[in-house]
Amino acid sequence: MSTKDIEMLFKFAGGLGMFLYGMNIMADGLQKAAGNKMKSLLGILTGNRFLAVLVGALVTAIIQSSSATTVMVVGFVNAGLMELTQAVGVIMGANVGTTITAWLVSMNELGDMLKPEFYAPVLVCVGAFFILFAKKTQRKQLGEILVGFGVLFIGLSFMSGAITPYRDAPVFANAFMVLGKNPILGILTGAVVTAIIQSSSASVGILQTLAMNGMVNWGSAVFITLGQNIGTCITALLSGTGAHRTARRAAMIHFLFNVLGTVIFGSFVFVIFLFNKELAQSGINSFQISVFHTIFNITNTVILFPFANFLVKLSGVLVRGQEEDEDEENPLDGLKTRLDKRILESPSFAIEAAEKEVANMGMIALKNIRRAKKAIMENDSHAVEKILKWEKIINGYEEQLTEYLAEISNLSLNENQNIKVKNMLYTISDIERVGDHCENLSELAVAKIEKNLIFSETGAQDLNKMIDRVAASYEAALNARITGEVRFVEEEARFEASVNAMEKELREKHFGRLARNECNAATGVYYFDAISNLERISDHADNIAHYIMDEV
Repeated sequence: MSTKDIEMLFKFAGGLGMFLYGMNIMADGLQKAAGNKMKSLLGILTGNRFLAVLVGALVTAIIQSSSATTVMVVGFVNAGLMELTQAVGVIMGANVGTTITAWLVSMNELGDMLKPEFYAPVLVCVGAFFILFAKKTQRKQLGEILVGFGVLFIGLSFMSGAITPYRDAPVFANAFMVLGKNPILGILTGAVVTAIIQSSSASVGILQTLAMNGMVNWGSAVFITLGQNIGTCITALLSGTGAHRTARRAAMIHFLFNVLGTVIFGSFVFVIFLFNKELAQSGINSFQISVFHTIFNITNTVILFPFANFLVKLSGVLVRGQEEDEDEENPLDGLKTRLDKRILESPSFAIEAAEKEVANMGMIALKNIRRAKKAIMENDSHAVEKILKWEKIINGYEEQLTEYLAEISNLSLNENQNIKVKNMLYTISDIERVGDHCENLSELAVAKIEKNLIFSETGAQDLNKMIDRVAASYEAALNARITGEVRFVEEEARFEASVNAMEKELREKHFGRLARNECNAATGVYYFDAISNLERISDHADNIAHYIMDEV
């Protein structure tokens, strides 16, 4: 191999690197710009499989990778955010969405003035200025999209330039002629290349680059493209390792969908090429590859869409094993599974999963507040045991959620998403403190039980009212966290003011009872401690509610 050959190889490798890096930057910019709109996509995934197809196509168009979309779907199913029947539609749509990159690449066929590589340097320049000097977040995000777009096409230009000197080399012509005559070999080539670089969009881009230089014929391009659709399943299949059976079935559905489509289309095209060998050996350009790639994915979706339920059943046959039942008595056991790291492929969806678990953690603390009422008002030792058990679970939630949110904070987030992640970190800390105060109340209950202490009738009635208002304050804060609605913040503020007033009132009333010898001093100590812990729970509820105001 000559020095010139090595130079061209390096140039091709560098071009491929820029192409992949450009795709990544552009996808990050698009995800930031989409922001909460990505999160809202989950909300429309009801039982309507047609909408799921559209969502799958849109998400893939944004993140520029059907592999990443399917990996996320595996994560959603594993985390319980999505049903398997919904996943089928998203997977089908992902294949349609991946055609966007192919169309971007084929723009090079539109003439010199319209070639993206012609104005790509200008896009990089403008984008860089936006990133460095723009003050508005939206313009910085636009800058990232422009830089990614520009680098992507500069990379394509590098790859094309590295291949051009070899366009007439007989080795390439012979290789693609062999691939065209042997469909199985062509499909395997496309699958292996795509599996290695883990992106069908990128592997199609490489094939189109070869086509731009007149080095690919119809026979080889068609079968390699079909193989690329199978290769893109490998990432999802690997990601399903160690996941729940349902999640593994989602990855299998993606594989079945593309294999069945390849068999149907491959057989049809093979027959056509058998009777029209001239077409099979004729040259194909990047625009025609885009057309075939799009027709294949849309037609495959249309053909197999009515058989979605069959794919679900077939995946159940192929992926053996029992469904894992989560222990309802300890939701912490499945928390790591629900906080699936595959979802980190899209920050919006990762934040959605974290919000769901923060809400679960908050509900556990709310139940402990109610158990604390039973423990301290009724001297219920069984309630004390429950509080101590669930307090450990609350602590486990804090540890795992903090770790997961820290990982999310290192992703490409827009300003609003950064605020949400920060507020969730604050929220779980407040919820954990609420749990601690419930534990304190349970310890007070234990002391009451051991010393056989009973609050006076008036004192007990007052304390009972205070506990109810504290629970109502915390529940309103939790609703504010879950819904993001300001009305719950206002509701919590009213309860918080009421709790603060009650704390002073109950202290004064109890001092009066002590002065009148209506209750003993020992009982008074526990009574004051109970009031203090309840007031602190209300303070933490106030914190949780007011974090929402930063996000409105």
